[in-house]
Amino acid sequence: MVFESDFFQKREFTKEQINKYFINAERDLKIAESAHESEVIFTFAYQAFLKLGITLIAFNGHKVKSRQGHHVKIIEKMSEILKDKKVLLHGEAMRRKRNMDLYAEGTVVPKKEAMEYLNFIRKIHGKIKKII
Repeated sequence: MVFESDFFQKREFTKEQINKYFINAERDLKIAESAHESEVIFTFAYQAFLKLGITLIAFNGHKVKSRQGHHVKIIEKMSEILKDKKVLLHGEAMRRKRNMDLYAEGTVVPKKEAMEYLNFIRKIHGKIKKII
């Protein structure tokens, strides 16, 4: 598996460090699960998704570099490691929706759609929990 040096730095992590990343992701997931507003559910679910990716990448001996385009690379690498194309499809859809909300005219995420993303991320959480 190739980790592009522009976006990832080889680094060994302790089990404790990886667990801290995972706990951080779980905290955002719990916020998403307890929220009632669809935008809050979506935002924290997306953050949890990225943090789960960072956890998985750390488990694979690399640190994510923060630079333009790194969210795309986190999503791609997570999809590759998990061997799950749905990670790439859902991750890219969420990233585009988040970017439209931040940088364009804004967007409203319907509750049903936010819950679908949240349920998908719960599944990814479960897969990563078994791996690490």
